[in-house]
Amino acid sequence: MKTVFIKELVANDNLIDQEVTVKGWVRSLRKSKAFSFMVVNDGSSQLNLQIIVDGSTPNYEEVSKLLVGSTVIVNGVAKASQGKNQSVEIQSKSVEIVCANTDDYPLQKKATSFEFLREIAHLRPRTNSFGAVFRVRHTLAKATHDFFHNNNFYYVNTPIITGLDAEGAGEMFRVSTIDLNNIPHTDKKEVDFAQDYFGKETSLCVSGQLEAEALALALGRVYTFGPTFRSENSYTSRHLAEFWMVEPEVSFCNLDQVATLAHDYLKFMAKSVLDSNPNEMDFFNQRIEKGLIEKLQSLVNSEITKITYTEAVKLLENSKKKFEFPVKWGIDLQTEHERHLTDDIYKGPVIVTDYPKKIKAFYMKENDDGETVRAMDLLIPGVGELIGGSQREDSYDKLLNRMNENKMNVAPYQWYLDLRKYGGAEHSGFGLGFERFIMYATGMTNIRDVIPFARTPKSAEF
Repeated sequence: MKTVFIKELVANDNLIDQEVTVKGWVRSLRKSKAFSFMVVNDGSSQLNLQIIVDGSTPNYEEVSKLLVGSTVIVNGVAKASQGKNQSVEIQSKSVEIVCANTDDYPLQKKATSFEFLREIAHLRPRTNSFGAVFRVRHTLAKATHDFFHNNNFYYVNTPIITGLDAEGAGEMFRVSTIDLNNIPHTDKKEVDFAQDYFGKETSLCVSGQLEAEALALALGRVYTFGPTFRSENSYTSRHLAEFWMVEPEVSFCNLDQVATLAHDYLKFMAKSVLDSNPNEMDFFNQRIEKGLIEKLQSLVNSEITKITYTEAVKLLENSKKKFEFPVKWGIDLQTEHERHLTDDIYKGPVIVTDYPKKIKAFYMKENDDGETVRAMDLLIPGVGELIGGSQREDSYDKLLNRMNENKMNVAPYQWYLDLRKYGGAEHSGFGLGFERFIMYATGMTNIRDVIPFARTPKSAEF
């Protein structure tokens, strides 16, 4: 007897009247004397499968008393269903009970708050909402690899443990094997990291960008897709201490070209999830965010709008909207400013370029005005900034001067400067916080709900 997934059953008419085996978990069970209706989900689809269990089944009494969440293996015949919201059902021949749940199982048929589900993150993937989230997450990860592969990029892996702060913000988690009860010190009474595992102070990476630049200047087009870490003490619904980043780096590429690449990537992602996950997207559209599908279709069909930071500030200053954070040239735009640009003024995605260099990272290429850099943020409605990127400084002398202006310790970055000295070229890149886009694509409003096990301040459970 062939073992099939529910997603195969509902999509394949050829399995009708065939004997099949389905393995999954009970979502509900309605009992009568002659037969019972058991609803099962195996995780492969947003759709459930109805099993008709005949009263003559040898272990019928035991099966008919199963509680929600119990594990079963069902052998039976696939039949076209006359019921609502289902195209196929199973007339069972046998039901094997793998694990019968007890009545203290915390997930019941009634609605449960997302806040409570975060406390049982090991069980929440079994709910409709989180099963849908993680199937969409898979689709978006695959779409990421497909997009860059189709555009002649190479997938590369950059270090998770690093001795450099790529962003210069200092929000890094230290990696050390030093005995905290017996810390070695130098003559200056500072921690002697020379006696640590790597012989120097190391941390978890905040970005794979710097190493990706080295690979791009050899392979042409590369991207990283992996975990990154920030130790900022932020308790907002948009921040995690551990999250995933997508970071392409492109040689012989200027800011305008990489901005177009970023926009094309988002459009590809939106189309992929609409095409691949129609049942999940219908669920999110009905239960989480009304108009979600229309929003994503709008992104797929959107044209690119580019304005400079200076133009954006003028628009915001001339706006009649009252902001919590006043707008003036030189500040970093806040989410409320970004959303006013996307939601109210342009009613679509906006790319803002050429930010003041004082609020941007050291590696960004300086414009001729000496005040701004070739940076860009891609803003989308309802969210604000989703992608940040820049054209990288390709001049050895200018990069060195910028590092000195920022009072950086240049020595650890000498290899990075070498990239400008040996075979340097114009190059650009951007970073996308993967969970931020999953929030946008699903309508979920808390970033803790789009990653299986969230890492946030004071929380490292599971």
